[in-house]
Amino acid sequence: MVKSKTRWKIEEVDQELALQLQQQLHISPLLAQLLVGRGIQTAEAAEKFLGGSLQDFYDPFLLDGMDAAVERIKRAIAHGEGILIYGDYDADGVTSTSIMIHTMRMAGATFQYYIPNRFTEGYGLNEGALVKAAESGFSVVITVDTGISAVKEAELAKELGLDLIITDHHEPPETLPDAYAVVNPKKPNCPYPFKMLAGAGVAFKFAHALLGDLPHHLLEIAAIGTIADLVSLVDENRLIAKLGLKALEHSVNPGVQALKKVCGIEGKVSAYHIGFGMGPRINATGRLETADRAVKMFITSNPEDAERYARELDDLNRERQELVEAIAAEAEQLVLAMPEEETNVLVVAKEGWNEGVIGIVASRLVEKFYRPAIVLSINSEHGKAKGSARSIAGFNMYEALTECADILPHYGGHPMAAGMTLAEGDVPELRHRLNELARKWLTADDYIPITKVDAVCRLSEATLETIEQLEKLAPFGLGNPSPKILIEGVEIADLRTIGKEQNHVKCQFRQDGVTLDGIGFKMADQAAELTLQDEANIVGELAVNEWNNQRRAQFILKDLAVPGLQVFDWRGTRNKSEKIKQLDGNAPARIVAFREKNRRQLEQHAGGWRTLHLEPNSATRQLVLYDLPHSYQELEEALGAQPELERLYCLFDEEPNTLPSLPSREQFKEVYKTVYHHKTLGHNDIPLLAQAKKLTPSAVLFILEVFRDLGFLNRDEQSYQLAEAKEKRDLTESIVYQRQKEALELETELLYSSYQSLRAFLKRFTLQDAPVKEKIYHGF
Repeated sequence: MVKSKTRWKIEEVDQELALQLQQQLHISPLLAQLLVGRGIQTAEAAEKFLGGSLQDFYDPFLLDGMDAAVERIKRAIAHGEGILIYGDYDADGVTSTSIMIHTMRMAGATFQYYIPNRFTEGYGLNEGALVKAAESGFSVVITVDTGISAVKEAELAKELGLDLIITDHHEPPETLPDAYAVVNPKKPNCPYPFKMLAGAGVAFKFAHALLGDLPHHLLEIAAIGTIADLVSLVDENRLIAKLGLKALEHSVNPGVQALKKVCGIEGKVSAYHIGFGMGPRINATGRLETADRAVKMFITSNPEDAERYARELDDLNRERQELVEAIAAEAEQLVLAMPEEETNVLVVAKEGWNEGVIGIVASRLVEKFYRPAIVLSINSEHGKAKGSARSIAGFNMYEALTECADILPHYGGHPMAAGMTLAEGDVPELRHRLNELARKWLTADDYIPITKVDAVCRLSEATLETIEQLEKLAPFGLGNPSPKILIEGVEIADLRTIGKEQNHVKCQFRQDGVTLDGIGFKMADQAAELTLQDEANIVGELAVNEWNNQRRAQFILKDLAVPGLQVFDWRGTRNKSEKIKQLDGNAPARIVAFREKNRRQLEQHAGGWRTLHLEPNSATRQLVLYDLPHSYQELEEALGAQPELERLYCLFDEEPNTLPSLPSREQFKEVYKTVYHHKTLGHNDIPLLAQAKKLTPSAVLFILEVFRDLGFLNRDEQSYQLAEAKEKRDLTESIVYQRQKEALELETELLYSSYQSLRAFLKRFTLQDAPVKEKIYHGF
């Protein structure tokens, strides 16, 4: 048995609706299931989801406050007033700022932009920047991706004579800033039909409203910000992402071209390229320094400058990666040193950790330990700790921090992520309280990750044509994840580790004569738990593998389970001691030696195998059959006492059977005739008789013992003698004959059979084989 690493939560799908979509749209059953699972229930909605065009964008003036914002900017442009674009330092803020800069250029505005420093100014609109803007002669400040909580700052802007326009997408507070205009789809009573735009999406809508036409050339930047900000890729976000990704393939923006080059992106651009290539490089500037260079890259018209900025972003990203690796390693060591009662929620803190990357480190801790995690950077000079939190399903981090509000002067966020500031001396108390809350709120199952399974199918459904249809669901991201598919009861037909560090698994699955290639990245640790021809349930993603201009279906393995008993075929192993040592450190195992000689030898080694024990009838999950049993009953007693047996390792350190086969009835007759004629046969004469009858001495001895067992012969220390005449008896009435026959049958079944036959044979002796098997031994 191999247990899955995660809890599989299978999406319930209305099969009638799925069948209707399949028939109406002429699509595969699998694609129809996935559409219904994503809440798409009509052919019209499905066509819009799978297609999407420029005509599907909503009217930007449906955003409450857009009329006033556009009117004020147009008036400022007409009168030559100075406009300050106020942005943010993450990827969404950078792209929002860049979109607004391109927009103001096209509109002929007099403007500058400003992005606060993460380390000296912190997040959001700040009073110092507003004062400086007023002193510099600006009359309008327009924010992007920030400002919705700037109540005090809005009051100051009024006092300074600044008209403040806020464009944002974050959750609004109970009291909105008293600004000239507030544009946010989440604003109370805003009629905009889609509420989940990213900051870059709101900026894009503003550009559309101000310029009068949809700004096609800004779609690519809007897509980068939308995907990098991890907003839900549905509705208009999906449209921005889908059309923007297409635009990225043919971009003429020097900054975008340079960024693609340092990311190694050629040809088709996917959400993956942004999430793991472009986004991290843009974010690196704001995490380590200021975000200016990323903005300059997107807005420059000079290819050489763009390439220089892109290389600098790439260098900063490498520096960021090294920094994250170093801090993550330190944080993991702190976790490993924690007492058990402090590991329900991981709270780690250290002096000097870079505040710009502690959120990434918190995510690393969640990924490694699957526990809610808070990583804090200590500033001992000010006696403060500033941290980032990431959580798991079932533990609402924002609510947990609210429970600790008395020791948290500043905190904010949502159920899965948050930030906070507190006194350095309160860190132990925060750790204690959060662990207490976790003990109340979470169960043991909550500490096992969840994998949402979108659909279940047979291997035969995973065709190249179906997978190509599934590609229409892209781009994938939050709210529209890459579909996770469950295929049950597949045979593992091929299995090997690959990669420079041999940490990936290449495999092949088979079901009903159909095969499918598979690959599991960083899953080599599970390869040791598997054996060829295991019957597994697999969860993963269907993809197209393109190689040498050939396209083949492929399964990207994410998790697997092997239900029931696994049988490992270790027959023929030369170094059995080393093989057994491979089990050391895993779940405790039992080793069974049926033969006394082997048992004595194993007892001498057992001290070096700290997880292995020699008691054959004690319960275990792992059992090693070291040698051949003498009878079916011995095998029954060894396996029948294991109600929870998961893995059975077959070494069978066989002692060659003295008889390769049972002598024929004719050979029995020939030996008996000789004894009958001479009335006695000395033990020393057995080799001569064997030579004369073309038998082995052991075969002659076996025949003599069968006759003695049947009462036809007597035996003493010197010889076998003819017994008094008795009634005729069949050879099969002899226990000696039956035991030898049984031993030979067992040898054939256990040593010379195929793996499939061996597995089927052994499963007949386990308690897991339902209904309870019939006893197939003879019960002597």
